[in-house]
Amino acid sequence: QFVESGGGSVQAGDSLRLSCAASGQSFHNYVGGWSRQTPGKEREFVAVVSFRGDWTYYAESVKGRFTISRDNDKNMMYLQMNSLKPEDTAIYSCATSPHLTRSLAGFGSWGTGTQVTVSS
Repeated sequence: QFVESGGGSVQAGDSLRLSCAASGQSFHNYVGGWSRQTPGKEREFVAVVSFRGDWTYYAESVKGRFTISRDNDKNMMYLQMNSLKPEDTAIYSCATSPHLTRSLAGFGSWGTGTQVTVSS
């Protein structure tokens, strides 16, 4: 179970910090990830963080602007989004995977997500 929060409507260049609360599992035993989706389009991989948070990987479209992190003591994962662009507009969701991955492959069910809208 995942509950995302922190989305909103912002202007281009602004920042947002998304949060993901995980429950019902040993969170520290899983790789964490964020994805995003817009209506009519396929889900897009955004970022992944390793079990202990010491390795991260990003989609090219967000590299250098987004930062993924986690707090295993709190069963939480975060996505700091800076320099937001209109093309970042989407519903952002989190999930976990039992294995390290650089794509959507391996992730289980995604949360319902939080809407991020970026205006130009």
